[in-house]
Amino acid sequence: MGAGRLAAGVALVALERRLVRLRVLLLGALMLVCGGAAQAQDSGPPYPPVVPGKALVFPQDFGAHPAYRTEWWYITGWLRDAAGVERGFQLTFFRVRTRIGEDNPSRFAPRQLVLAHAAVADPATGRLRHAERSGRAYPGLVEALEGRTAVRVDDWFLEGGESPAAGYRSRIEAEDFGFELEFTPDRAPVPNGRDGYSQKAPDPLNASYYYSRPQLAVSGSLRLDGEPVAVSGHAWLDHEWSSEILPEGARGWDWIGINLGDGGGLMAFRMRDHEGRALWAAATTSTRDGSVRIHPPTEVRFEPLRRWRSPRTGIEYPVEWAVTVGERRYRLRPLMDDQELDSRASTGAIYWEGAVRLHEAGGGAGEGPELGRGYLEMTGYAERLRM
Repeated sequence: MGAGRLAAGVALVALERRLVRLRVLLLGALMLVCGGAAQAQDSGPPYPPVVPGKALVFPQDFGAHPAYRTEWWYITGWLRDAAGVERGFQLTFFRVRTRIGEDNPSRFAPRQLVLAHAAVADPATGRLRHAERSGRAYPGLVEALEGRTAVRVDDWFLEGGESPAAGYRSRIEAEDFGFELEFTPDRAPVPNGRDGYSQKAPDPLNASYYYSRPQLAVSGSLRLDGEPVAVSGHAWLDHEWSSEILPEGARGWDWIGINLGDGGGLMAFRMRDHEGRALWAAATTSTRDGSVRIHPPTEVRFEPLRRWRSPRTGIEYPVEWAVTVGERRYRLRPLMDDQELDSRASTGAIYWEGAVRLHEAGGGAGEGPELGRGYLEMTGYAERLRM
């Protein structure tokens, strides 16, 4: 966060969890297209605030919201091939309004940046495969369009969302992996918070507009080391936009998005302070028939159960958790412990993001039957996130 008081302490947990990993990449892109971003001046109007009472409208809100500071489309899920091998995958597209060159009529002005990140959790190798791309917005090549989901960085893309019932398509090609997938919804988008106004901290200014799409049916192909295989599975999509980032007192966050075996969905997060205590927490549970329950901070609790230390960085992460949401208590177990992503060489952040199983919590440290699968993201265990 640079000087440390960016946005006057107004937070957006999910915004920073995506953007912090892209800090160096963003600065490098700005310097490249601006000829020295350090000398560039903000030239546009202020970012609009996030306020309660603004209803989400579809399909319009499937698309980009270019006036806001940042937004992202974030897909996570589990894939299974014909041999029964299971893997996790993640795909994120980011849009960033720089407020640089907004009074410049040139199409080359870096008013908007689009960045992308993709990863596959591969138990066969015991590691994450991941790749990144970025560029300034330019029609037809690098863009995030309004009115529907259409984000692209060169030949990487995610598109769809022409209506609430319409599906999505994506294509990613990296050096040692790639995938071409289709995502089919079976229900309307699920708003998080108060009708899509998702508060992130005690101050109500700390908020985003946020909806999820659980239980997306997935089909397509996955390529690992040049070998394509047909895959199927289920995915989770988050779309969020705001003008704010991490507050002064926060160090990081823990977040889950889980597709439940009964057809429902569970999203939960907590913001942590420097002592590991919860600054704020919230959750959304939804059912197959479309009913939604919003859980306040008093109904959400994350408790670490088992830790894993990275042999590369020495950072210790709680890779198993007890999570309480409302009257239910769950246990999270990872697909594999080593789902740490070290992006210091490109984006400046180290964090853990990976595929997990959700179980009913048993007595003591035990566990009951598996209830669902999804993703866990943990940031700020190395050091406080900065931009």
